[in-house]
Amino acid sequence: MASTSLPGGTWTLGDLTVTRFGYGAMQLAGPWVMGPPADHDGALAVLREAVELGITHIDTADAYGPHVTNLLIREALHPYPASLHIVTKVGANRDQQGGWPPARDPESLRRSVHENLENLGLDVLGLVNLRLGNAEGPQPGSVAEAFETLVELQQQGLIRHLGLSNATPEQVAEAQTIAPIVCVQNMYNLAHRQDDKLIDALADQGIAYVPFFPLGGFSPLQSSVLSTVAARLEAAPMSVALAWLLQRSPNILLIPGTSSTTHLRENIAGAGLSVSNDDLAELDKIGR
Repeated sequence: MASTSLPGGTWTLGDLTVTRFGYGAMQLAGPWVMGPPADHDGALAVLREAVELGITHIDTADAYGPHVTNLLIREALHPYPASLHIVTKVGANRDQQGGWPPARDPESLRRSVHENLENLGLDVLGLVNLRLGNAEGPQPGSVAEAFETLVELQQQGLIRHLGLSNATPEQVAEAQTIAPIVCVQNMYNLAHRQDDKLIDALADQGIAYVPFFPLGGFSPLQSSVLSTVAARLEAAPMSVALAWLLQRSPNILLIPGTSSTTHLRENIAGAGLSVSNDDLAELDKIGR
């Protein structure tokens, strides 16, 4: 593995040390995260480039494709370097219409964990996030039955660490009464700041916060303030948005996705931008 320096340094998820700049594999599947990629070899090249550049945190889910991204990860990178940690999630499936129906009953969760193990070629999953809510965002409700199922699988030695995705602060607190978590993965970016208090609370506990859709997702971030700051820094707006996230809190881990090696390198360079306190204060106004 190359010794390329990545922005943000590292963070420890339980006993797993990962680069704060990671990679999200969702975009390697076909359109709308369904089916195989148009460029199979290109997808493999992105994964190999990520590892070569020093990334040690790859985020995935067996629902992507479904099964597509996990099989690509296995084909590109197995046997995995000891330093590489693959984080997956369970709790939702894909239907033929491209929806994300919940799959959080005990039987579905057990099946999903075993499918992740098989498709990734692993004996133990380093970190599994329980996906809650729905495609519209977090929804209230108890996590006990689903989370306890994952704790049982953890006790059986199939999972090393646990986290939550698409969760409310109340669900985070409830899960923590059942077993420790090492991360929360929710939607968050410059324009969507609903988790500010949660991020700070998790930082105080040494728990990572992993924003999905850090650049807005299927609708990229658009802001005149962001564009103005980016022009002043002579940088792309999306680069500034990534750099802001890394500087927002030390417990934030980035997993921007791309299907292009060129774009991957651009994201890394962008996240390494140094944004002044005055610019940070201006950016902070966007999502307030």
